[in-house]
Order: sequence, then structure tokens, then C-alpha cells
Amino acid sequence: MKVATRTLACAAALMMLGTMASAQSNAPTNNLPDPYKRIANWAKMPQGRFWGASAGVDIDPDGKSVWALDRCGQNSCAGSKVDPILKFDASGKLIKSFGGGMFVFPHGIAVDREGNVWVTDGQGKDGMGHQVIKFSSDGKELMRLGKAGVAGNGHDTFNMPSDVLIAPNGDIFIADGHGGTSNNRIVKFDKTGKYIKEWGVKGTAPGQFDIPHALAMDSQGRLFVGNRNNNRIDIFDQDGEFLTSWAQFSRPSGIHIAADDTIYVCDSESESVSKNHDGWKRGMRIGSAKDGSVKYFIPDPIDVSDTTSAAEGCAVDKDGVLYGAEVGPRTLMKYVLK
Repeated sequence: MKVATRTLACAAALMMLGTMASAQSNAPTNNLPDPYKRIANWAKMPQGRFWGASAGVDIDPDGKSVWALDRCGQNSCAGSKVDPILKFDASGKLIKSFGGGMFVFPHGIAVDREGNVWVTDGQGKDGMGHQVIKFSSDGKELMRLGKAGVAGNGHDTFNMPSDVLIAPNGDIFIADGHGGTSNNRIVKFDKTGKYIKEWGVKGTAPGQFDIPHALAMDSQGRLFVGNRNNNRIDIFDQDGEFLTSWAQFSRPSGIHIAADDTIYVCDSESESVSKNHDGWKRGMRIGSAKDGSVKYFIPDPIDVSDTTSAAEGCAVDKDGVLYGAEVGPRTLMKYVLK
């Protein structure tokens, strides 16, 4: 009974923190310090190859190496044999690449504690796509979730999956949907790929989604969902119980939560693609996943754009070096403290 009472008290406290954070979110969080400087062209492609759209980035278990997605020198890998999954060391040297000829639209990437690399394929064409593929760190295919080229909303099909996250116990969470007539749900599997449950429908109410675009998990095991077209982060427990929403981090395309619960949220669409979020500037907001406070803001170098710009995915290494995977500018940007 004491344990249950403490659990309820903790849950109430978390809800109160979330409510306080949401209450502070009416005004755009644009005027905050920017302690970072950009380092462009640090990641070196092989001779003759150029960056395409890069929507996903994550850090290797070594804490320093960087995994990134490149859409085969353009904004799609359909019909290409170019490797879209790339690993760089901290100096920008390309260590390895794989996945050529296996993807239509590589979108989300996650590296688990064992170093396995998980990638979502967010479109379908010619019998490929609408899947999540797990690779070993050497590029060996280990698992596929979803049916190749089949868009659906069943237990074994997806429709434009955006992101994937692996919990510490190995459970798999997939953000399934990317607008249009695609899905708007979170699907949970165990570590073997066995379906457990799902939650979410399209809508604006608490617990409903309109493009669940990004996933992250904090030290408490709470699941953070970048509910992009609703301009908020929704927070759930791992059984799908809705806890709270945060709007103060703006329109989330990507989310990364570090081991100390520092949260990094990249907004690549406000005042550009989005027509319902004017007044909020694009860029990366950095704060605390514990209390929802926003402390820093790295503004997009282009103030107003008519397309996606700057980072759509973000990740931070063990030394606090921040990486942004950029779709519009087609690069992998590096940020270090000034």
C-alpha cells in the first residue's frame, strides 16, 4: 500500500510539473541565450558523393561516434543503391556505411544499447518501404517489422512510420504516421518483435496525434512523442497512459533526451511549412525533461522560409556536442559550446 501511495504521489507531482510547464507555454520561447557555434562540413562524404536530405541522427554506445541517415544524395532512396546509413567518428571520418538498395525513404534512426541500428522507412514504392529494419552495427539485417511495400494499420503493417525507439528492457516503440491518410498511433512490440499494444488516433485532444514524428525516453522511462502538427510534445508512460503535454518546446520534428535529462528539441517547420504556428521561430530548444523548463535556443539561420529548414533530427554525444540532421539544407551540422 505504501508503494502504491508513493507511486500515486509521484504521478500527481509529475502531472503538476507538466501542468505548470504547459501553463508557461502560451508565449513563443524565442528570446533565450544561444551558447553554441555551428561547425559545417565536418562530416566527410566519400569522394564524388554529396549529402542529400538528412532527417535522422543518433549516437553510438561509445558515446562519440555518430550515426546518420542520408537520403542517397537527394530526398529519396527509391531506385538507388547508395548506402543511406552512415557512421562517422568524432572528427568526421566516415567509418562505415550500409543499407543500399533497401529503402525508399529512410526517416528515423535509433541505436540501441547493444549498438544495433534501427531505421524506419517512411514511404512505400515498388514492393519496398513502410517498415522498420534492425541491423547489427556491421550492417547485417537482424529483424524487419511491417510488410514490405504494404501500407496498413494492422499489427504487422505500418503506414509511413516516422521514428523508432528501443526501451532499456528491449521493448520497441514505433511512431507510425507522417500526415495525409497515414496512421496516427504509437505501436509497441517486445524485443522479439511480438506485438504488444498500440494507442492513438488522429485529433487534437490529449492523447491524440497529428503526425507523431519523433520519440524519446527520459530517465524515468516516460515516453516523449513529438506530436508535430499539434505543435506539442505528448508524454506517456510505457503502457500508453497519457501524462501531460508540453507546448513550450515549439513544433517538434526531433527530440533527444540525454542521460542527465537535458532535452533537445528541433523545430524545422514553424513559420515555414506550418501555417498554424506563426510567431514561433524555427531552431533547437534546449531545456529540462524533469520540469519542462526551456533554457536555450539555437535559431535557424534562415528567419522565414517556405520549406523545411535546419535540423529535423538531433542527437547529443557524451561530451555535450550537438548534431543536427538537416533536410532542407542537406547536411549534418555540428554544434559545440562557444
